[in-house]
Amino acid sequence: MSFIDENIHDVVVYGLKKYTDGRGWLAELFRHDEVDAEFHPAMAYISFTHPGVARGPHEHVDQADLFCFIGPSTFKMRMWDNRPDSPTYRHRMTLLVGEHDAKAVIVPKGVVHGYQNVGEVDGMVINCPNRLYMGEGKREPIDEIRHEDDPETIFRMED
Repeated sequence: MSFIDENIHDVVVYGLKKYTDGRGWLAELFRHDEVDAEFHPAMAYISFTHPGVARGPHEHVDQADLFCFIGPSTFKMRMWDNRPDSPTYRHRMTLLVGEHDAKAVIVPKGVVHGYQNVGEVDGMVINCPNRLYMGEGKREPIDEIRHEDDPETIFRMED
């Protein structure tokens, strides 16, 4: 199976501007007046990933993710459109984001995604998904199809 390397319909990528002063820097990650209501975050979490380590690829049935890559490392973010009704079905999109190109990436449901720290130091990623992990009170099944657990998967981080 091969993919077309192009942008994916409904994926939103926007720059994160760092405002720097004598104390350090600040960046707005999202604003409700700039993000479609269907992507408004329900929670937020932060993760650090060691150099060379990948998270994913996986996809969600109902959840959209709003990832923020601001450093201190660089990540290869890869997405595959797995939505048969999408005009970009079977397209693949790859971004290098993080310390030198701070970006927010909105990944809609049905788009397989993963990221790998391709830098030399632990890298931080903030995610602001539009659904609660495991639902209210953590009483629902996890909304995740884990392609990374399938050694025969067509969704691969490496080229």
